[in-house]
Amino acid sequence: MNQTAAASVATMRTCVAVWTCDTPEVRRLSRPDQPQHRHPTGFPHTTTPRERPFRSASESISRSLSKSRVGSRGLWLLALSVSVSMMVSVTADFAWAQASGPRMIEGIAAQVGNEIILTSEVYELSAPVEERLREAGLPSTEIARIRSEALDRLIEGHLLSSVVDRLELGADREEVDSAINAIAEENGISLEQLLASIESHGLSIEEYRDKIRKEIERSKVVNAMVRSRVQISDEEVLALYEEEFGNQRSGGEEVHLRHILVMAGGENERSPADACEIAGSARIEIETGTTTFPAIAQSISDMLPERGGDLGWMHRSDLAAWMADTVNEMQPGDVSPVVEMPFGCNLLELVERREFQPIDFERAKPQLQNRIFQQKTELEYGKWLDVLRTQTYIERKGAFAAGGLGG
Repeated sequence: MNQTAAASVATMRTCVAVWTCDTPEVRRLSRPDQPQHRHPTGFPHTTTPRERPFRSASESISRSLSKSRVGSRGLWLLALSVSVSMMVSVTADFAWAQASGPRMIEGIAAQVGNEIILTSEVYELSAPVEERLREAGLPSTEIARIRSEALDRLIEGHLLSSVVDRLELGADREEVDSAINAIAEENGISLEQLLASIESHGLSIEEYRDKIRKEIERSKVVNAMVRSRVQISDEEVLALYEEEFGNQRSGGEEVHLRHILVMAGGENERSPADACEIAGSARIEIETGTTTFPAIAQSISDMLPERGGDLGWMHRSDLAAWMADTVNEMQPGDVSPVVEMPFGCNLLELVERREFQPIDFERAKPQLQNRIFQQKTELEYGKWLDVLRTQTYIERKGAFAAGGLGG
């Protein structure tokens, strides 16, 4: 297996392991105002639309764990660890896999306590990642390993459910409603638009609510069983500050941008002319007030649609040349003309300009503490889960038993 394929396998394993593609590139994408490796667009490596849903889940899980430090309500207002795009993509991908792949014979994949996990549940979780592995030409052994790791995640879900029941940590209807409303608000859309989007992709509202409920409950378990074990020292925070901000710029200008990218070629087989026509039509709708930039970015953009194309604040010197040239001609509130590049057609919205202010330690400290807290919490959670596994009867069955990987 070559290095590229090996890296792809490692990334896909991470996707299944945490239900997200939590790579360094993805994590850096949440901090676009920091210098980083550039994609041809001028931004960090992005993904195809099929990979994108995992990223948004990653962001939400991280935020849920960090937010738990500021109170129980904050825990699930931002504990949106299964995002809209993840739900609808996994459902659509599984439907596609069922339609185009070999027929699956139902069976029992594992027993956890008195409960069972069906093979169909394993394939439903692993199907989107399996598809990308097959497209990359990776061997069946790697696909089988992904299925095994998907089963591990389902076993984890059953273990958590037992703790939720025992400690009475279940999420009630009001908590689920609050979380769903927060998802809509964070994505800049109405509740009705959110629900319509879910249903249009084949996921029922009740199924979606159930997934949100489970994520809220997971966050509650983490807080109840793990949070007290996590300690953070000032030395750790200072070391992270030096790593993140030690080489920051001392001045200059920064801009807050939103970006729509309509890609040409690739999976969608869209011609450059068609891509630019889509971007041009979007610009007309924005200019005439028919829609807003964030709203239409969620519908058509191949980059950060879950954030309405919001790139956040970026230092002018970090912009790609084509972006810097475009922004030079814009005032706050302006939407650029369509900019055609080899990778696709682009629209930029300049939200605001301001003088760059270096971030001192006291300003960065809360954010850095939360990041360290997230990392340590996940480590402690893993240890706690390992203990829980040893205390519970778990038996993998059939192809998944005794080293079998479900292949």
